[in-house]
Amino acid sequence: MATIHLTTENFEETIEKNDIVVIDYYADWCGPCKAFAPIFEKASEEHTDIVFAKVDTEAQTELAAAFDIRSIPTLMVFREKVLIFAQPGMLPANAFTELLGKVKELDMAEVRKKIAEHEAEHEHDHECHGCGHDHGDDGHKHTH
Repeated sequence: MATIHLTTENFEETIEKNDIVVIDYYADWCGPCKAFAPIFEKASEEHTDIVFAKVDTEAQTELAAAFDIRSIPTLMVFREKVLIFAQPGMLPANAFTELLGKVKELDMAEVRKKIAEHEAEHEHDHECHGCGHDHGDDGHKHTH
């Protein structure tokens, strides 16, 4: 399967309608991106059960900004609409193949359970952001 190009128009639908989506954020001027492109393309042909997509960060600035892409290439993997992997930098072919294998083996019920537990544990952390209470740090550096 050839790679597809994601835009702000088809991004959400692509994530929602496919089990596994691997995204390569790239730019035409990026040397490591050009080196990774054939590895990505070859993997897309070998793993026909995965959707391989590319985001041109120059043309799709909104998508790049939405995911806070600061370095390219950046790889992201969504499984069942959950972002399970995000890492800047190019991967060698063997590491990329290993990553794809691990993505397929993931127990998504367990992943969702851990996410729910994490959110429950940190729910109290979100209650106070910007609440205006003094938490003991006045923001000034003290010198002795």
